[in-house]
This record gives sequence, structure tokens and C-alpha cells, in this order.
Amino acid sequence: FRGGAELLFDGVKKHQVTLPCQPEPWDIRNLLKWIKQNLLKERPELFMQGESVRPGILVLINDADWELMGELDYKLQDQDNVVFISTLHGG
Repeated sequence: FRGGAELLFDGVKKHQVTLPCQPEPWDIRNLLKWIKQNLLKERPELFMQGESVRPGILVLINDADWELMGELDYKLQDQDNVVFISTLHGG
């Protein structure tokens, strides 16, 4: 979590997680639900909108824009690195 997004997660920028086993492969949609339930500490409306991230949150999967990877439908692979960067700034 970068660009201020880490403030919603007790200021912790890096989380290394092991996701629980489930019958279907994990995708970003399910990861976001898991993050909301397990990591997000405050003001979920600043991170999520519906089942996705809010506009202004850049998502990178292994250093590539998630729009190139299928966004919410991207199937997570072992050792994937997912980064959330807030591009919203006060003024």
C-alpha cells in the first residue's frame, strides 16, 4: 500500500499473506473482499467502491497495471505481488 493508502491499514505498507484454500482459484475480486475483511482498519469507503477499488487507486500486479491483466478477473498466482497506490491527494 502506497501513496497514503497504507494509512487505512494501520500505516503498514507491506503485507505478506497466505490466502486460505478455496475450491476456485483466487482472483482480485475475492482478494479485495478478503483485504476488506482482514486487513482494512478504517474508512473502507476511501479504499473500495462496490466490489472494486475506488477511482484514484492504482493497482499493479507484478509491476503491471491491472487493466492489462484483466482487473477483477485476474487469477492470482503463487508469489504474485499486488500493489495499491493512492493517487488522491488533498490540496
